[in-house]
Amino acid sequence: MKKKAITFSLSGMMALGAFAAVGTPAGAVGNGPNAGTGSIQTSILYTYEGLVNYLKDQDVKQDAMTLEVIGKTVKGRDIQMAKYISNPNNPTILFLTQQHGNEQLTTEGALQFIKHLGTNKTKGVLDNVNILVIPMLNADGAMGDVDFSLDDYHADGDRHLTRYNSNKVDLNREHAKATSDMEPEARALHENVFQEYQIDYMIDLHHQGTLSETDGKLVSGSILHPTNASVKPEVLEKSKKLGSVVYHELESKGWGHIGKYEGGSGANIGRNGAAIRYDISTLLFEMRGMSDHYIESYALGQKSNGYLIKQTIETLDATVRSIADGSIEKADTSFWDTLPTQTTRGGGEADE
Repeated sequence: MKKKAITFSLSGMMALGAFAAVGTPAGAVGNGPNAGTGSIQTSILYTYEGLVNYLKDQDVKQDAMTLEVIGKTVKGRDIQMAKYISNPNNPTILFLTQQHGNEQLTTEGALQFIKHLGTNKTKGVLDNVNILVIPMLNADGAMGDVDFSLDDYHADGDRHLTRYNSNKVDLNREHAKATSDMEPEARALHENVFQEYQIDYMIDLHHQGTLSETDGKLVSGSILHPTNASVKPEVLEKSKKLGSVVYHELESKGWGHIGKYEGGSGANIGRNGAAIRYDISTLLFEMRGMSDHYIESYALGQKSNGYLIKQTIETLDATVRSIADGSIEKADTSFWDTLPTQTTRGGGEADE
């Protein structure tokens, strides 16, 4: 048996100051610090080594958790997945972060969520839902260990973070290929996760630029279901229900101002490819602001970290609970008909 953990609840973690900015008033969420108004620091983010140590520590503490290596990056780093599987017949959800290495606050939130799953706050939930978490698919990009220059990136700290993997390939454009032709990270995801587990739902967590807005207010994030015509109607409907859970959770608690993302229909994009190939109901979630970029308006200063991390935790917790208690089946999808599609101040920026 694994050693039992002495852990804090999610609310306790927040109250103890795990994140400096989580007390942001609801009205300020979407209009938080802008690009260029705060230090963009990478030294405060988990390194790959720190992430692995954190996961191994949680694996020891949590009886319900199993840590699996699903493959290796181009540079040979193990790709980690945290698993909570109590019953193979339970519905299963996958949370995927950092296909793009410079989009890390979702990873920071996913790590805190993993810790949260080891607390009494989730007692009974794990009996009715299986959870898979890949908190850093693109570890080489996250560490700036790539075979091209990052000298024009803006962040300060111990490293730069880049969208691409070490071969300068966008992993979120790999999903329509034969797996044998994919980059190692995408191939591991397909062959050792999508094809090995009966996954019902997936939230693919990303970051976008800082200037997207609806109704004249900057969004804290945006969502989108699969948009490829080959996705089965029932898969699409479940995807829309997944989006409903996320939208209503964040809007009702004031942790987000959410818009509809204007994304492509290509089968090579993760939310579309997983839905087409494996009938997984998927949701794209694009958080505001990246952790590093060569375009200044894409990255947010660290003062925004708290509410964006909190937004991630709220998203993951709400979806798990709704699947576990079955309430997702009754989720109202009509909001999609009126959810405003975001626009960008000054144009450009959208690129999931």
